[in-house]
Parts: sequence; structure tokens; C-alpha cells
Amino acid sequence: MQSAIKQLSRKTLTAGALLTLSFGGAVQAESQPGKGVSVTPIFPSIAEERFRGEIAIAGLEALGYEVEKPKETEYPAMMLALSYGDADFSVHPWEVLHDSFYQKAGGDDTMVQAGSIIPGVLQGYLIDKKTADTYNIRSLADLKNPDIAKLFDANGDGKADLTGCNPGWGCELVINHHMEAYGLEEYVNNNQGSYFALMADTIARYQAGQPILYFTWVPQWIAGVLVEGKDVEWLEVPFTSLPGGEEGVNTMHEGKNLGFAIDRVMAVMNKDFAEDNPVAQAFLSRVQISAADESAQNLKMQDGEKSIEDIKRHAQEWIAANRSTFDGWLEHARAVAN
Repeated sequence: MQSAIKQLSRKTLTAGALLTLSFGGAVQAESQPGKGVSVTPIFPSIAEERFRGEIAIAGLEALGYEVEKPKETEYPAMMLALSYGDADFSVHPWEVLHDSFYQKAGGDDTMVQAGSIIPGVLQGYLIDKKTADTYNIRSLADLKNPDIAKLFDANGDGKADLTGCNPGWGCELVINHHMEAYGLEEYVNNNQGSYFALMADTIARYQAGQPILYFTWVPQWIAGVLVEGKDVEWLEVPFTSLPGGEEGVNTMHEGKNLGFAIDRVMAVMNKDFAEDNPVAQAFLSRVQISAADESAQNLKMQDGEKSIEDIKRHAQEWIAANRSTFDGWLEHARAVAN
């Protein structure tokens, strides 16, 4: 009799354990629907843009995905990698600025623009406020006056020195187009190279009381060092002119025509991966951070917190400060699996 009771107890315990394991597995499957799936991100080589990528990676890992080490390259190659399936997603391409790269790589036939990561991003030309006010310089076209151009001459050739952007970023195509469209080629040197090294020299000149002329974009740390309205002013362009004749896009910011599209950073995915992984697509469709948050993080990097470990910590700090929002993205993605 006792033997029969013990045998029944063992069967009951075994059944209970199996039920518990089964229930636990179901819970895990619901919370981590991407478990067992490998994901390859692809990011630009600009360390200042890694922050948003780490936020996206943290969310995908919370959903169970195995995220590989991100590949790094410039934007034309990035689009090709996403198109061919050599990478699965990025949270870095700009919708308008990089559209020609997107279309040439296959466009909507091979990729998916899953969501808007950072809305309202800006690009344009700035000069120091002191020089702008002293000489009433408001437009890029004012540099066609040789006396005005000489104010920004850093090498003694009589032409204004513009701190431009790196080849491969996309912005260099617009700047080169502008120099020709506005007749500025004989008045302005478009200096290209290592952008942040060039900007370090530009900031040093400003701190020494010298006039400065540079291209930049927002979000990034420079906007926290050279503050619009206090230290520097945006220059207007005389009219909208973009490569490919894209005159219909919005280039206006606070009443000024900046000459560049008011843009947004997109989450872009390989189309086959997106279709096979609707949970990942649902998550990336919700990820969004503000330009101000990324600029603030970039300023931390400029102040010395610039290692990959620092950037990962910044991402975790952002998630902790925005926990309900972040968890909402995860809940939306998990709902797709159900």
C-alpha cells in the first residue's frame, strides 16, 4: 500500500514538474519570441552615432534575439549590405539624404523602412554670431563678396575655409552641389577630411576669437559646444537646390532656408529578414529617441566618455530613464508574436 502511494506521488510530482517546465517554457517563448534567431546590425563608423544602435540592440536582445557584433561601413556600402542580406538592420540611414543610396541598392524591392528613429534632424552651414552680426552676414551667398570671404580665410589664399563633411556620408554630395549651384567655388574652400579633427580646429579658432564657417548636423555634440543663437547662427541659402532636382522637399527651419532637407533617421531592414521576423520589425518600428537626447550623449563622449563600454552604459542609462517607453516597444513587439 505504501509502495503504491509512493509510486502515485512520484507520478504526481513528475507530472507537476513537467507542467511547470512546460509553463515556464511557454512564458519564456512569450517574453523572448526571437530566441534562437541571429541578427546582424550594420552601423556607420562614426562612434557618435553608436548610441541609438545600442538602444536597438538592447531591445532585440530582450526579445531573445542573438545580436552579432555590428558591421561598420559608410552609407553606400551599408545599403548594399542590407539589400543583399549581408546585414539585417540599421538605425542610421537618413530618409532624404541617403535616398539615392537606398534606391540604387534596390529600394523597397529589397529593403524595408521600418520606422522613424530620430525625427526632425537638421543639416546646414553656420558661422560665429559675432561675425554674423558685425558684418550682417545672413546668407551663404554673402560669401560671394571677396571681403566677406576673406574673413573666414584660414590659410591665406583669400578664400573662405568651410569645414565640410567626409566623403561617403552623403552630405558631401549636397555641399559640392551647393558650391556650384550658388556660384561659390571661387570664393570658398570646401575642406574635407576627418570631420571631427577639422571641427576641433574650428572650435579652437572660435575660442581664440577668430571667425568660423562650418557645416554640421543635429543631433551631435557640436551643437552643445557651439550653441545656436548664443555662439553661432545658421546661414540661409539663396534658394533650394539639391542633387537630383529635389526642390520639393522641406528645407525650412525657424524661417530660414538651410538648403538641406529637414530629415529623419530611419530604421532600415533587409526585406526578407523583416518578413521572416515580424517581431523584430515591430520593435524597430517603435524605437525613437530625440535629437536632444543623442546630442546630450554625444557631449558626454566629447567630455571623455567615448569607449564602447561607455556608450553601452549610456544606452542602459537612457533605457532606465525611459523604462515605460522602452517596455512599451517590447510589449508591442511581443504582441505580434501572439
